[in-house]
Amino acid sequence: MTMLINGKEIATQLRETLKTQIESMDKKPGLAVILVGDDPASHVYVKGKIKACESVGVLSAEHKLLDTATFDEIASVITTLNTDPTLHGVLLQLPLPDHLSDVQEDLVQMIHPEKDVDGLTTLNAGKLFLGHKDGLVPCTPQGSLLLIKSVQEDLSGLHAVVLGRSNLFGKPMAQLLLQENCTVTTAHSRTKHIEAICRQADILIAAVGRPKMVKKDWIKQGAIVIDVGINRLDTGKLCGDVDFKEAQEIARAITPVPGGVGPMTIACLLQNTLRASSNSRL
Repeated sequence: MTMLINGKEIATQLRETLKTQIESMDKKPGLAVILVGDDPASHVYVKGKIKACESVGVLSAEHKLLDTATFDEIASVITTLNTDPTLHGVLLQLPLPDHLSDVQEDLVQMIHPEKDVDGLTTLNAGKLFLGHKDGLVPCTPQGSLLLIKSVQEDLSGLHAVVLGRSNLFGKPMAQLLLQENCTVTTAHSRTKHIEAICRQADILIAAVGRPKMVKKDWIKQGAIVIDVGINRLDTGKLCGDVDFKEAQEIARAITPVPGGVGPMTIACLLQNTLRASSNSRL
């Protein structure tokens, strides 16, 4: 019988651990979130992050800017937050409005690496690539690894296939799996014979943004399947990049959508904020 990997339950356990640690601290961790514009999904995500901060004792500060905000206006906020000793994490909610798409990366790189709780600055990406343990790792791959290890602690020698090569998920996920001594294949839209490659995976991770793309015949018998995708169907129902019903027939363990990777992303954001506060030199 296929094991359902309960991301909500595992995230709750992590948050309780963080809450206990924070309660014993004299100086509480602080997280600043910058929200630009009126994108409804971004507002929901930010609201969830602020609520999560409150639940574990992390201080939070939300900075809302108009949809018409300029590069200089956002840069000024980031510069101020970088030097605020009460705030240990700075998060720029993405995506930014269309007129800022060309400078989005420049703004992300302005965040001080020690406060980069999304793990997207060049320094933190480089530390992950080199295997340094003192960097901040992107939250979703970090959470996905915890879910995998809830099924099997020792991943040494397993073949992991990551579908997707984004800077936010695919690339850091591959690096984390390499550090666990997996053999890692990264597959993407230009990969030939992608179904055959996926069928070789002991661990299959999908993060491509295509609803129910991964079918039963893409999955190796007994594989651990992590579905990072979250897509809304015409019916309004949410689904992942994996055909969950089909995958259940063959996978050893699988994450649901919703309730799998999503809760872990926010829990790991809180964990990164705590780490940032512990490493703070301000």
